[in-house]
Parts: sequence; structure tokens; C-alpha cells
Amino acid sequence: MIQKILCPTDGTDHSDIAVAYAAQLAAKCGASLTICVVNIAHGGARGPVIHHWTNQEMTDKLERARTLALENGVAEVKQVDIVNREAAAGIVTYAEHNAYDQIVVGTGDKRGLSRLMLGSVAADVMARAHCTVTVAR
Repeated sequence: MIQKILCPTDGTDHSDIAVAYAAQLAAKCGASLTICVVNIAHGGARGPVIHHWTNQEMTDKLERARTLALENGVAEVKQVDIVNREAAAGIVTYAEHNAYDQIVVGTGDKRGLSRLMLGSVAADVMARAHCTVTVAR
């Protein structure tokens, strides 16, 4: 039984498809929904850590996803920003540490030979996750 759903987003159209699906699934199952954005940390060690997105960009992405989730039937949405050096690792670690039992991820529009492969983040999440992963297209 699905009780806790995690849906990462990066504000792209394929992420919006995943958010809408995750919201509908959460509403149908009576599950809680958490939307997350992973801000990739670059640098460090001997230099400064530089984040991929600004705090405002993170807030905008989360708010866009929250609005979309509410429009798709979920009553409440938790929002989380994660900082990690790798998106998939951040998603999977957060899901595992917080006992999520479902992750819903999006993958971009693929054509030709690329249709045989998922996006790298979606594929990495599927390979590493401790729980069920749904890829929404």
C-alpha cells in the first residue's frame, strides 16, 4: 500500500508530467506527497561550493510543482530542497532516510535510439532506490 510518495522536479515539462501523475496517485491512494528539487553542488574542497540554482530558482520550481500538484487533486504537498553533488543520489538517500515507499520521476521526450534509454537521473534512481519507482512520461 502506498503511503508516502516522493516526486523530484527540475521545473521542466517532463517533470511536470511526473508531478501531475504523483498528485493523482497520492489523491487516489490517500498518500502523502512530497515534491523535491535537488540543487547540485559543484566545487568545494579547496574552492567555494557553487550551487546549480539560486535560492529563488529553487523556490520558484517548488512553487510551480506545488501548484500543479494541487490542481491535480492532492490536498496537501510538502516541499523539500535537497543539496547534493548528484541528483539521483540525493533523491534516493532522502527517500530512504524518510521512509518513502514510492518515487515518481519524469524522463524527457526520447526519439529514435534514445527511446530505448531512460534519462540518466531516472535510470539511476531506478537502479538505486529501495522502493518502487514509477517513471511518468
